[in-house]
Amino acid sequence: MTMTDKNVLNNYPETCAEYDLVVSQIRELFLKKQGDYGPNNISMGGDLELAKIAIVIRINDKVQRLLNLLKSDATPNNEPIEDSFMDLANYGIMAMILLRGKWGK
Repeated sequence: MTMTDKNVLNNYPETCAEYDLVVSQIRELFLKKQGDYGPNNISMGGDLELAKIAIVIRINDKVQRLLNLLKSDATPNNEPIEDSFMDLANYGIMAMILLRGKWGK
């Protein structure tokens, strides 16, 4: 751990603790959804280029949904806003795993 890392942890302990909590919640959501869907919904039959595009489309869908909800100040009927933000984080992580050739392995 670098001195900068230690400074951040010491200066912002509540922020860092909340970050760790959110990361664990994001992982839990990932595990639940992968249990439901499996890796094939992302891998697109092994076509890496198509899989990258599919993730970007999913990210765009989430962003558009969030923009709509935030602009309208509406309360979502199905999925809390926090879940949409967690999905965005998961899609980013999933894209990195895909790019590194480890998706579904």
